[in-house]
Amino acid sequence: MTTASPSSPPALSPEPAAKHPFAAVAVLGFASLCAALMQSLVIPIQPVLPEILSTSPGNASWVVTATLLGGAVAMPVAGRIADIKGKKPVLVVSAIILLVGSLICALSTTLLPVLIGRVLQGIAMGYIPVAISYVGELVPTKMKNSAVAGISATLGVGGALGLPIAAWIAEEFNWQALFALSSVLAVIVTVLSATLLPYRAPKRTARLDVVGALGLAAGVVSVLVGVSKGNEWGWSSLETLIAISGGVVVLIGWGLYELRHKDPLVDLRATARRPVLLTNLAALLIGFGMMAQSIVVPQLLEMPASIDYGLGQTMLEAGLWMAPGGVMMLAFTPISSRLLTRLGGRSTLAIGATVLAGGYVFAFFLTAAPWQLMIATCIASAGVGIGYAAMPTLVMQNSPRDEAGAAVGVNSLMRSMGTTVAGAVMAIVLTSQTVPVGETSVPAESAFTTCFAIGALAALAGAGITLCIRRQKNQTDAVAEAPEPRTAPTH
Repeated sequence: MTTASPSSPPALSPEPAAKHPFAAVAVLGFASLCAALMQSLVIPIQPVLPEILSTSPGNASWVVTATLLGGAVAMPVAGRIADIKGKKPVLVVSAIILLVGSLICALSTTLLPVLIGRVLQGIAMGYIPVAISYVGELVPTKMKNSAVAGISATLGVGGALGLPIAAWIAEEFNWQALFALSSVLAVIVTVLSATLLPYRAPKRTARLDVVGALGLAAGVVSVLVGVSKGNEWGWSSLETLIAISGGVVVLIGWGLYELRHKDPLVDLRATARRPVLLTNLAALLIGFGMMAQSIVVPQLLEMPASIDYGLGQTMLEAGLWMAPGGVMMLAFTPISSRLLTRLGGRSTLAIGATVLAGGYVFAFFLTAAPWQLMIATCIASAGVGIGYAAMPTLVMQNSPRDEAGAAVGVNSLMRSMGTTVAGAVMAIVLTSQTVPVGETSVPAESAFTTCFAIGALAALAGAGITLCIRRQKNQTDAVAEAPEPRTAPTH
């Protein structure tokens, strides 16, 4: 039996759309937004976490890192399980995991259980790539680009809107109210996913590559821990070098194992195809660009007004100045859809990366008032929204339909890798250029402009990589033109 070439149209006719596609999109979008909120849920209370949990600042920082690590591991694994077992069961289980993690955090007052809860909240973020790949199956052809664009945008929207919401709750109530809110949202997501999403059987049977999942988890976690903690531990410290080099060695061994496995967790040969590989590299750079502004702009807004370039905003005010950027990502969903339909994923992704760079250029020259940074953030967020809409479209267009979940999961992992690297790079810049303020020191103005320049260069590099992808002949409906599912291996 022969397998269709990647460029050939699928031999199987696509499944009909769901009976209530608008309801399905609404559920998937709301649930993905709730999962993405977990990224920024504890950022407003990070300075007081050591006191709350009776631990050191270094240990308390793991409360943020734990969710990042859980999400990075869960995204490709959840996508692959969804391809094998069906997407609805994975979505419901992810929502339940979010509920369990939120309840553990809400009822805990010490570090270890909170870390466990935060890891579970990160694992629940596996909901997002599964939702992105599922929405293309549930909606009519004319809705696919809009639906994929909207669900993809939630990854950035959740992080942006989470800051002011979390800051307000933490100021008006207490830190445990944050997790009470996430528990309520998790209950709603679980009920909606279980009752309103249709079940569709997987397109082919396969076994989960458990060894591959464990190998990927070990390698990714080791690298991300080394990168995220490098500034704290010291980049030349033994801990950092062991974490990063050890993770790389594990990932190399994992890759060799996957290439020889007859039913791998990630089809590396498909991932290495030029359109998918370049899209994932662009995802790394655009993820870097998104996180750079999320780290740098709030710090600049909160600089004391006594400094020449300080804007003197409170944490809540800074979050509110950032919030329009999240709204901008959603507002650009119909524009992203039109760009995808008329220009295709390649050009749309390049446009998104260029607009993101434009936001950083604006911020490089205009930082004298909060409203100027808000405009810069809105421009950058519009670019992120366009780019995030295009990436899964390109990936699904060039991946077998029965591996769409895993393919989108790997793309989401690359975005997460980009955000982690951005956090490390921005920390290095902001701590290497400082000015004294009383008995302490704060980042110098030149540190902020350097960060904006780095963000712009990363985004432009993402645009350049995207333009190296070959232009598709038919760009009308990229999502519908995925290659035919791979033939199940014979034993």
